[in-house]
This record gives sequence, C-alpha cells and structure tokens, in this order.
Amino acid sequence: TIASHLPKALGTAMAIESARRIGHALPIPADSVVICSFGDASSNHAAAQTAFNTAAWAAYQRLPAPVLFVCEDNGIGISVKTPDGWIAQNFSQRPGLDYFFADGLDLAAGHAQVQRALAHCRQTRRPTFLHLRTTRLMGHAGTDFEIEWRPLPELCAAEAADPLLRSAQIALESGWLGPAELLQRYEAMRARCFAAAEEADRRPKLEALAQIVAPLAPYSPAAVQAEATRVADPAARLAAFGSEAQLPERLPPRHLAIQINQGLHELMAKYPSTLLFGEDVAQKGGVYTVSKGLLKAFGPRRVFNTLLDETMILGMAQGLANLGMLPIPEIQYLAYLHNAADQLRGEACSLQFFSNDQYRNPMLVRIAGLGYQKGFGGHFHNDNSIAALRDIPGLVVGCPSRGDDAAMMLRTLAALAQVDGRVSVFLEPIALYMSKDLYEPGDGQWLFPYPAPEQALVLGQGRVYNPDASDLVIFSYGNGVPMSLRAARTLEAELGWQVRVVDLRWLVPLNAAFIAGQAADAQRVLVVDEGRHSAGVGEGVITALVEAGLGHLPLQRVSGADTYTPLAGAAMCVLPSDNALVSAARVLAQDL
Repeated sequence: TIASHLPKALGTAMAIESARRIGHALPIPADSVVICSFGDASSNHAAAQTAFNTAAWAAYQRLPAPVLFVCEDNGIGISVKTPDGWIAQNFSQRPGLDYFFADGLDLAAGHAQVQRALAHCRQTRRPTFLHLRTTRLMGHAGTDFEIEWRPLPELCAAEAADPLLRSAQIALESGWLGPAELLQRYEAMRARCFAAAEEADRRPKLEALAQIVAPLAPYSPAAVQAEATRVADPAARLAAFGSEAQLPERLPPRHLAIQINQGLHELMAKYPSTLLFGEDVAQKGGVYTVSKGLLKAFGPRRVFNTLLDETMILGMAQGLANLGMLPIPEIQYLAYLHNAADQLRGEACSLQFFSNDQYRNPMLVRIAGLGYQKGFGGHFHNDNSIAALRDIPGLVVGCPSRGDDAAMMLRTLAALAQVDGRVSVFLEPIALYMSKDLYEPGDGQWLFPYPAPEQALVLGQGRVYNPDASDLVIFSYGNGVPMSLRAARTLEAELGWQVRVVDLRWLVPLNAAFIAGQAADAQRVLVVDEGRHSAGVGEGVITALVEAGLGHLPLQRVSGADTYTPLAGAAMCVLPSDNALVSAARVLAQDL
C-alpha cells in the first residue's frame, strides 16, 4: 500500500552492513546503495515516517544505512495539493537525513545533482534524501479527468513544464541534434513503445486459478522435511549449548519457554546467517526470558535490540531476507502487530506472488500472544485476535501448546523458509511459557523431553490425544489444549465418555483433510477457540467439517467473546474456561 515499501528499502540498506559483519556472502556489490522512490504525498504516510525516523536513528549511532530516498515531488497527490515548500521545509533540516535537491525538469542540471546525491550516499553510507522536482502531465488514473477539477491555467503550466520539451530545447540549443533528427528519434521511440505493447499483449494470459496461485505459497514437502530433520553441525551445536551435558536432549523434561529457547539456540547453530532481533531480546533476553543466553552464545552481530517500532522490525526482516539471510524477528506482543501487519500482508507475503517466485524474503516471525496471562494483563498483553493473520495469503501460522512441539515446529518453519522462501509466524502462548502442571499443582505433566535433533513436524500435522476415543472429539490449539485435556478427564468421570483431544498446532493454513479425518468417527464435536467468536480459528474448523459432509454431527463451539480483554479476574469472563468446556459438552450429551 502507500509508502509501505520504505521500511524494507531501509532494512535492505542496513542489511548490507549486517551481512558484512557476520561474514554472509552478499548477492550484490559491497558498496551497493538502495534506491527507494515515492511521491510527495506518500512522504506523509506512517510507513514512510517510520522509515525516515529509523534512518535518522541509525545515522545518529553511525550505523551504515546507504539508502537513497527519492521523493518525486509534483506538488499533488491525486487531487490534494502539497503545500508549496513543504517537502523542502520538512526534510532539508531533518537530522540524520542528508538532503539534496534536483530539478527533474532540467535534464542537464538535474542529472548532475542526482549523481552528486548518489555518490554521497555510496561514499558516506548515510541515509540520503533526494528531493526531485517533477510535474504531472496527466490525471492520477484513468478515472481522473483533471479538466473537471483542476484550473485550466494550472494544466497549461504543467504541460509547459514537460521535461521532454525542455530536454529537446537543450539538445537543440547545444547543437547536439537538429530538428529533423530530434523528431526522427521521437517517432522511433514511439514505434518501440507500440511494438513492446503489442508484444506484451500477445503473451499468454493467466487463465486458471492454479496458475495464478502457484507462486503464492510454494511447498516442497519432501525437501522441507529433509531440511527440517537435517541436524546442525555437531561442533556448532556443542558451541551453542556450551557442553555435552547441556545439550537439551540430555536434560530433564522442560516447559515451553525453555524449549523455545533451546530451539532458537539450535536454529542459530544450524544456520550461520540467522539473525534474531526485536525489542528487549538481547541483554534482557526478552520480557519472558525466551531469548535468554542467545546474545552470549552468538554475539551482538546476530542477536540485537531494535528501536520500539514493529513496522520497522518487519522492514528490517525483509531487508535481511532480501540479501539471503534468515531473519527471526520478535514482535513483543500480539497486540503490537496490528499497526505493522501491512508489512506482512502487503509486502513480505506478496513478494513471491507478484514476482512469480523470482524474488523471496523468507522469515520466521515470533509473536508472544493470546490470553490467560496472570498478573500482567489487559488488552495489550493478552490480545487473542489472530483474524488479521488468518487473512494473509501465503502466510504460515503455527501455535504450539507444549515445549517439544515448539522445538520441532521451529525446525519445520526454518526449513520452509530455507527451501521454499516462505514467511511464517510462530505464535507463542504467553500463559503456557512457564506451565509445568496439567491437572494438579506439582504433577509436572506439562513438562516434556526435548525432541531428538533429527525430529520435525510435517506442516499441517496435528497432535492427537486418546486417538481411539469417539464419544467426543475436541479440536483446539494453544491454551485450549491443556484446558481440553482437563475437561476430558472431568467428562470421563462424570459421563463415562472417552474423549479425543486434537491439538491443531498449525492455524494457517488449516489442514481441512486432517480435521475431517479426526471427526469422521466421532459421535459429537466440540471446538474450543480462545480467539474471538467472530473470524476466529473455530470458524475455519467448523467450515472444514461442514464442507466434508460432517455438518450433521452434534456440535458446539466455545470461543472468546467479541471484546477486548479486561484486567485481572474479569478476563476470565470473556475467555473459554474449563467449566465452559464441560458445560458445552453437557449440552452435546442432551442432543443425542
């Protein structure tokens, strides 16, 4: 969307230095400059402003950021005029941005100034702002009939400022070309343009859905599984964990936060071009200590803090990925994603689609989220809405409920990035980070051994508890899984039911065939979705069942309410609970 490319342009510029620092072989010359163009109206957009701010932030710290921002200023955005002098006033004195002005209507003088700006950016490695004066010769789009709203004298002045006419005048006055030769070249260029248009029109058109979506979400199952189960170099793995005794598969069963941490250590040992970054991830080790020890193990070149700006965090991720590295950015809370979601929707996840898979920006985005967090609540720390993620074409979203699954899912997501260039989100349930118990305090039944390094999960593969049970099948994910297991025990004691609990694990795309297969022999189905009632995962599960011809089954859905999460104990009034699950199952018992 408007100006949404600026964060990744700056991220790419900063990634040039990151690659040099970690010894990653660049696919471009080391003195490259990233050129990013936009209009005067677009410069006001939030996505643009975050890039300008981060560029200044980098320059202030003397961090190389060789980006040339080119503002093509024609003084108007569709029909809204940019105040005279606004671009110069706003950017010529902005700290951290080196400002150059060039008259794009004068080919000779303008070209020389553009070259000075480019040379300055290349030599100093500083963010540079090129203010390029232009004019607009036609309407913004085919439906924009300027004569209906723009004064005629203004239109005539714009026509008179046509840089082609000015360039022709320069050529004539300098004696480079005569009138006849000038017209001959003009007509030759017209012919070339028409010929190119006709050739393009003859090219085959996209005519089938499969053809259109082919580059959107490439998936090579065998290659991904081979990469996911490929074990990191033993020496690198040993260095990451410190000693043989500290290898995670040799340690006692642990909880989710520690096994995610161990999985991240493993990925960074396996992929030397992996960088992990975000707010508070370095010295502090994350607000929940999930990235603790990574800075010590891999150093500040690969593990670093960013400024507090989720849009730019995802812009940096795209820049690193553009240059062949594997970024693992962290978004500190799910609620913080929403202001930056277009960096996934409009930029990262669309790159393979719009380039026909000629370009890729693989990444693994970690997001802490969902509800039930005690003592640190409220909407901003307990957001349970993932509707915005479910709607992004090509995105993969995984959500573990237990530590061993988390480690194996991380391996699969990293392999998806490496093999197929995919963008994924790893949604980490905050309330389960430190959970050790399942049924009673101290039972330790939510602690699991770390999976062997050669183990990984297949995309879409869920986990099934009590697979032979058919009295009731419960579908859930995240916090809902241990909740469903506790409800299953209650229902067995109360109704004598044998209950199967299905942990979906993969929320986008939902594996409809797997869901239907698990419900095929069920007498009843309960869907537990801790997200909001509208646009939640539960809707997708029920749709999969109905489309598979299983809509006749007695079915109930327990989900979060369509509201924000309040503070303290009030939060439990808007989220699924153990009691709510059991109550819904009792209703199903009455349906037969």
